[in-house]
Amino acid sequence: MHLDTFLFSALLLLIATSVAVALFKHLGLGSVLGLLVAGIVVGPYSPGPYVTEHVEDVRHFTELGVVLLLFIIGLEMRPRRLWAMRREVFGLGLLQITLTGLILALYFYQWQSSWLLSLLIGLTFALSSTAFVIQILQERGEIASRHGMTAFSILLMQDLAIVPLLALVPIFSETGGVSAEIPAWQQLMIEIGMIAMVVVVGRYVLPFVLNQLAKQGNREGFLLVVMLAVFLAAWVMDQVGLSMALGAFVMGMLLSGSSYRLQIQAFVEPYKGLLMSLFFVAVGMSIDFNAISQELPVFVQHILVIVSIKLLVLFLLALGFGYSKQIAIRVSFFLAQGGEFGFVLFAAAKALNVIDEATFVIAVGVISVSMLLTPLLIRASDRLAQRMDSVKTKTDHLRYPSDKGVEGRRVIIGGYGRVGHTVAVLLHTSGVPVVVFDTRPDRVAQGKKDGLPVYYGDISDPDLLDAANVGSASLVVLTIDSGTLALRTISLVRNAYPHIPIVSRARDLEACGHLLNAGASHAFPEALESSLRLGAIALQMVDVPKDDVDMLLQGVRQDNYTLVVSEDDKVRKK
Repeated sequence: MHLDTFLFSALLLLIATSVAVALFKHLGLGSVLGLLVAGIVVGPYSPGPYVTEHVEDVRHFTELGVVLLLFIIGLEMRPRRLWAMRREVFGLGLLQITLTGLILALYFYQWQSSWLLSLLIGLTFALSSTAFVIQILQERGEIASRHGMTAFSILLMQDLAIVPLLALVPIFSETGGVSAEIPAWQQLMIEIGMIAMVVVVGRYVLPFVLNQLAKQGNREGFLLVVMLAVFLAAWVMDQVGLSMALGAFVMGMLLSGSSYRLQIQAFVEPYKGLLMSLFFVAVGMSIDFNAISQELPVFVQHILVIVSIKLLVLFLLALGFGYSKQIAIRVSFFLAQGGEFGFVLFAAAKALNVIDEATFVIAVGVISVSMLLTPLLIRASDRLAQRMDSVKTKTDHLRYPSDKGVEGRRVIIGGYGRVGHTVAVLLHTSGVPVVVFDTRPDRVAQGKKDGLPVYYGDISDPDLLDAANVGSASLVVLTIDSGTLALRTISLVRNAYPHIPIVSRARDLEACGHLLNAGASHAFPEALESSLRLGAIALQMVDVPKDDVDMLLQGVRQDNYTLVVSEDDKVRKK
């Protein structure tokens, strides 16, 4: 492809995606559907200019985004998180996938020659859209509600189910990674050996290498080694006929307890987001409306049957687990659509010739249209729930008891040196939850020995702040001794999270002024504060009353240290 052709294609793609995502987000339909529509517009099956005819090649490349997505899911799948929601996740979630998948498999068996293939299709349509549902819950402020947490638990189980479902796809293919001439027991041993190799690399080799790179401050090398490990695990699994995503998920799980977890997520997230966006565009480019129009009655029938079965199964299961009718209705209507992982599974199945082009086109169209119907279904659930409970308010009876006393007090600390350690210990001893970041591995290790949640990470990295959920913190404390880094962090936090107060350490009064101008709520000049403390002790030792000393120090601080500023400090400040 020539440079001018590439630039035109890139420009066309950016225009279509920008307009579509902005419009669909504004309409409350989500960015995923916007990306699909953008792909339809710039695809070869639509009139007008198109990006490329080689849609299948583009889709194969963008599947690397799925690999990174499963890697990040693995990073977040810590055993404690699953155990806290075990009843909803492994009980309600697993039953929903199994029962819905079996019923849909019976329905699709009339169009498929194989029962196992029908089961794979049924289980795929049993999944719902994690990105779609979570976004709507957040926009409505219901992510912490009873139905919101229940829906999230089911989606969590569905995310876990992606891994075995993706691993099943190559089994149906005639082009698996391991030769069919190899006996089954040898194939099994090869697969176990490859998984063991991935475990060894992720458990022992990778943490050691990352620790060495972190000590050197080599950010580029750190990122490249992480990417190498993820894609190596994916390639190994692909070579033995398993899913690439399985290898990435295992690698993520192995790193989920690492002190580098949040920084790894911050590094990988932008690449995952870009590749996943391109993946959804590529899926949209694959939709052939001419083929859909030829099977329009069957297409409409599929949508009605899938949505109806998911509504009924989820509603009955929720009632069986002791939820009220209002909660059961909301959960079932929220999760009645197809999921974006369906695109992943059907694309993988098509790439391996498990399903034909016609089945793929119909399946992608069904998922897309069911997503489009979700806002209407949610509005219908609101009306039904209100009719069943007209006495209580719209959402008060749906919310869990507030737990802001713990979560709302969380403090983010940048730096675990002498000052950071002191602040963290004082807060932790007082029962205030803290999360500490430092770029020196030895300090991170010391923090772990001290029993504090200290992680490796650059506090000035916006992706790290997002991964650490800084938006829900009550305070950010900067104890780093780099003035430039502190200024960059304050500016970033103030712009992204204007409601969060920031307290910062400053080297002197001049640095204190710069930090306050950048947006810090409070800044304390370290040298002057040490001098004030020394002076206070001296005054008390010569019998000056403590109340007088405290009043004097308070006045000095309120007057911006004017009383104790030297002439040199005044000159530097000017």
